Amino acid sequence: MATQNYDVLIIGAGGAGLMCAAECGKRGRKVLVVDHADKVGKKILISGGGRCNFTNLNILPERFLSENKHFCKSAFSQFDQHDFIALVQKHGIKFHEKKLGQQFCDESAQQIVDMLLAECAEAGAAVQMNTTIDGITHTEGTYTIKTSEGDYTAQSLVIATGGLSIPKIGATSFGYEVAKQFDVQLTDLMPALVPFTFNNKDAELYEGLSGIAFDAEVTCGKTQFRENVLLTHRGLSGPAILQISSYWRPGESITIQLLPDVDWQTLMKDKRQTNPKQDLANVLAEQLPKRFVQRLVENDYIPNTSMAQVSDKVIHDLTELFTKFTFKPNGTEGYRKAEVTLGGVSTAALNARTLECKTQEGLFFIGEVVDVTGWLGGYNFQWAWSSGFAAGQVA
Repeated sequence: MATQNYDVLIIGAGGAGLMCAAECGKRGRKVLVVDHADKVGKKILISGGGRCNFTNLNILPERFLSENKHFCKSAFSQFDQHDFIALVQKHGIKFHEKKLGQQFCDESAQQIVDMLLAECAEAGAAVQMNTTIDGITHTEGTYTIKTSEGDYTAQSLVIATGGLSIPKIGATSFGYEVAKQFDVQLTDLMPALVPFTFNNKDAELYEGLSGIAFDAEVTCGKTQFRENVLLTHRGLSGPAILQISSYWRPGESITIQLLPDVDWQTLMKDKRQTNPKQDLANVLAEQLPKRFVQRLVENDYIPNTSMAQVSDKVIHDLTELFTKFTFKPNGTEGYRKAEVTLGGVSTAALNARTLECKTQEGLFFIGEVVDVTGWLGGYNFQWAWSSGFAAGQVA
């Protein structure tokens, strides 16, 4: 089989890779995207409950974790959330804001995939799935990839293979292996936007309470998030937990303030005065899920008594419990449940404007494989679109 020649080879048919392909094609570059999966944009398709939380109105550099907190600014300055929204509108896709600036398709995530494929087709960029890569070489300014479908060459090679999160849809370490092959520095990798697991004691305490959720402010170090916390059969999840997981490190504890809008001390003192015969547990169950309160009673966190018998010390102790509830995770659910991978190709190794390697001409890394990790809520998709766009202007 004869070697086929291209200007740009892109490995990975996800959001970043397809965006890059379309942009390269618009410049008249001959582009081929290859991917080992059988379907384009699998992560896009499962995101947002199948409706794809494709960006966020509140994209700010400080909402991204990286060794270099300024690195993402250049890509966002070239193509931001408003640019992507304009692209969505151009394709007639209806969308809505769910909460906190999160933008979702009204109908289906498939619309975002179809839009990207349409952009690639219009720009003449080819997309080839079910293609396994057996090796990459670089000689005299030309990259050659050996694949199950033949050999391909190009002057530019773009790695858009994502991270380690959600292996069941095809995530692999491929991008990091390419970085190692070309001596491109990597930072430590960790699952992020991921649920926590219980230690044995907590697992016993909360057994049977999965599905219970409540509004909370969760703190780790100096970082705080306020959204729902969800009890699962293995640990804690929900948006606030997923957010704080990116900042948590093994061995650390997190602090949870239950129902931040409730003044627990005033509530209990008022109830003691106005309704002294009411059980303390029933007072608390007016605010918190009843099953949760009952479990705390059973385990002596809450006295089983009437309001008349509740002392100021008990009110103080319960206020401390509900405002500074301490939880020490056993660990996380790992890459199996992580939405993204924290860390990756070091930003120190890349040109912030182009995403090209500083020491390896023509080699680019974009999207999740790079050490840029956003908050929950469309931030990581915007990094994919922006980094793909930036590389697409020069690759």
